[in-house]
Amino acid sequence: MTLAPGLRSQLLIMVEMEDTAKRIGSGDVPVLATPRLLALAEAATVRVVEQHLAPGETSVGTRVVLEHLAASPLGTHVQVGVELIEVDGRRLVFSFEAHDKRTVVGRGTIERVVVDREKFLARVSR
Repeated sequence: MTLAPGLRSQLLIMVEMEDTAKRIGSGDVPVLATPRLLALAEAATVRVVEQHLAPGETSVGTRVVLEHLAASPLGTHVQVGVELIEVDGRRLVFSFEAHDKRTVVGRGTIERVVVDREKFLARVSR
């Protein structure tokens, strides 16, 4: 594993109906859903990690702190950036921030743990 603080990744989306609270069920308004914002941030953390893991390893999410600060209506471009800020053995901590062209949409931290995929799945299927 060659993970070190400072690794970064970004994702850019345009908010579409399937990204909205109304569609996902986390509210009844056509704006970027909080669960979708989290999914985007997590996807960016996976992107940072995947190329640095040994064969057979993966990472799983274990903790999230999320502030959803501003609504993003349909058609808004939202960019989510993540940075690996701490490596403690197999535990990885990322900070993330999401922006549209006007403001910070959300921010927080995501913790992931590197695991052996086969062993993890064997424990899950018991």
